[in-house]
Amino acid sequence: MIELHYFPGSASMTPHLLLRELGVDFKLVYVDRAAGAHKRADYLALNPNGLIPVLVDGDLVLYETAAIVLHLVDRHPAAGLAPALGSLERAEFYKWLLWMSSTVQATMPLYFYSDRFVLPGNAAGAAEVKAMAGIQYDALMDQLDTRLAASGGPWMLGQRYSALDPYAFMLSRWTRSMKRPARTLKHLGPFLDRMLERPALQSMLEAEGLQPPFV
Repeated sequence: MIELHYFPGSASMTPHLLLRELGVDFKLVYVDRAAGAHKRADYLALNPNGLIPVLVDGDLVLYETAAIVLHLVDRHPAAGLAPALGSLERAEFYKWLLWMSSTVQATMPLYFYSDRFVLPGNAAGAAEVKAMAGIQYDALMDQLDTRLAASGGPWMLGQRYSALDPYAFMLSRWTRSMKRPARTLKHLGPFLDRMLERPALQSMLEAEGLQPPFV
């Protein structure tokens, strides 16, 4: 059985939601990040970076959220959560998936953990890093909002719900305590409402014990 090593509300949210959308059997393995479980030897044996999530599928051990997404959609093509291999739509899918992973998600540590990017005790420097990351994230959310407007449909790929949508939900959710949360944007706001109506998402929120506000 597939195992997803997760922490509530973290980057494991995307593969967790995707697994529920696929309807496959899987087991959640709680990693107590607050207690430093992600830095212990047993977890580092799975992911030497000490980051969440990790997906174990038989003998395969995967980390990096985008890699897990691609593995799941490729293993379950009949679910239709990604366009056909070799199609132009598949290339578009890759573009947005990698953009969310390597550009948007990569910006979040600069905002939430800004002290890690300056020398110890440099509070002013950490505050400046956080402020700049907030400005950058606002611009990225604007780009995501524009994409939803241009898609011609309710989802990232237009009329077709795909594995991009759980990722976009997660990244938008992380802005809920920022000065300009994603829910206030013209197209992202309704998108988040549509996502919250999905049974798989409601099931994921309940399983992770997350409480409102969800976005």
